[in-house]
Amino acid sequence: MIERHIVLEGIDPASFYGANNVHLQMLKKLHPKLRIVARDNIIKIMGDEDELERFVKVVELLREHCTKFNSINEEAIIDAVNGKRSDKGTDSNVIVYNINGRPIYPRSENQCRLVQEFAKNDMLFAVGPAGSGKTYTAIALAVRALKNKEVRKIILSRPAVEAGEKLGFLPGDMREKIDPYLQPLYDALEDMIPLVKLKEYMDANVIQIAPLAFMRGRTLNDAIVILDEAQNTTPQQIKMFLTRMGNNTKMIITGDLTQIDLPQRQASGLIQALHILKDVSGIGFITLGKKDIVRHKLVTRIVEAYDAYDKEKKEEKESKEE
Repeated sequence: MIERHIVLEGIDPASFYGANNVHLQMLKKLHPKLRIVARDNIIKIMGDEDELERFVKVVELLREHCTKFNSINEEAIIDAVNGKRSDKGTDSNVIVYNINGRPIYPRSENQCRLVQEFAKNDMLFAVGPAGSGKTYTAIALAVRALKNKEVRKIILSRPAVEAGEKLGFLPGDMREKIDPYLQPLYDALEDMIPLVKLKEYMDANVIQIAPLAFMRGRTLNDAIVILDEAQNTTPQQIKMFLTRMGNNTKMIITGDLTQIDLPQRQASGLIQALHILKDVSGIGFITLGKKDIVRHKLVTRIVEAYDAYDKEKKEEKESKEE
């Protein structure tokens, strides 16, 4: 009798084994000649050498499936036992799959253009209103690149612009003070990567989330780097960020020009960058609009109402100046 150990690398063991180990129990029933024991991310198997080799191939097929879809099911197990890869009718438009195995794909024409421009350019600016999917789509593209081993890490950043509360007055250490500004990035990641695996990635600095100020002095290689809420950067900050770009790195800069929270006299670095870099080769630009909003239908109405209000105020101001 031969004994082998299989290490489940790159996946969440809980997703692989299933609720109450239902997937593991099914694998045991389909391999009655083997003794199979699993603990944490290690599977110990004992039995005939030929049976062991077949089981190792089954586990590798299931590991690939779990990496791609974040889960496995009975159909995938049966396909793997029969030596087949289960692609679940893969759609070429799918960017990545969420933690429940549901596809994440562009949901509007401009989101499709964002995906296409990302493929063609090493730097991409995506500007649009709240809810237009610019940040979520950008993070999905980054997760796909990481899963496909096109890059070694994902770096996500936001300017920590104070809106109402001063950082010094918030409780906790610097990490606890900054985390609330970065929560939307955590939310998107938690929708695409199982929590156990996400924690593993973050502990190993494979996924890094940091405020913009922490980018100074770094050279970012082999990474997808996303700057969110870039409308709240100063010209000096965004220039500093853009020049961190290293080898085999792609950058996505997202922002909403209608939600600038900088002091009134402070120019937005995003507006300046869009003007200065508009003719630079290798940089793509996507503008999303109200028709791209994929949140609750009220979000579109709210954006339209505020646009109408701003237009009315602007016209009133201009008439007074005349």
